[in-house]
Amino acid sequence: MRVFLAAMLAIFLAYVIGFIVFVGGLPAKARTPPHADAIVALTGGDDRLDTAVALLERGAGKRLLISGASVETTKLVLGHISGGGPRFRCCADIGYGAQDTHGNAEETADWMRQHHFSSLILVTSRYHMPRAMAQFATMMPHARIIPWPVDQPSIDLNGWWRHARTTALLNREYIKFLVSLVTTQLARPA
Repeated sequence: MRVFLAAMLAIFLAYVIGFIVFVGGLPAKARTPPHADAIVALTGGDDRLDTAVALLERGAGKRLLISGASVETTKLVLGHISGGGPRFRCCADIGYGAQDTHGNAEETADWMRQHHFSSLILVTSRYHMPRAMAQFATMMPHARIIPWPVDQPSIDLNGWWRHARTTALLNREYIKFLVSLVTTQLARPA
């Protein structure tokens, strides 16, 4: 019984330490817009879309893919709500096939091959970036992927431990991240 309790305590401590390292290692918001062939925004918040469209309009990439859009959403509507201008009208594509982060990575890999792109700026929430980067790196091992994390105003990542909802959100994302590490390792070619 003592061995079992000691093992459970060790697993619990490893999980807690890993969680704290995960949260402490979330990427900081970048200051200077990079340049890449493409910009990819993962749906899931207006801040992601607005940020990606602003990067496109400033010329940070040649084209924009909005991955994981709902089938009812049109390019016209997305351009209107995100403040898209002339570059959005000519150079934004909407991906409707992705249902999750793995699907976003698959959809993006196909789109990147179609356009012969080798680098991309990945726009998603800061807490989602580690898992997205792992999935994208697996699907596109030779592409240069530049993270462009976005903070959501309703989520206080700096004082996450003071907010039960933020702590729960980060915990769910950490579990998804751990699962994605296992699945991406299994998906890698030998």
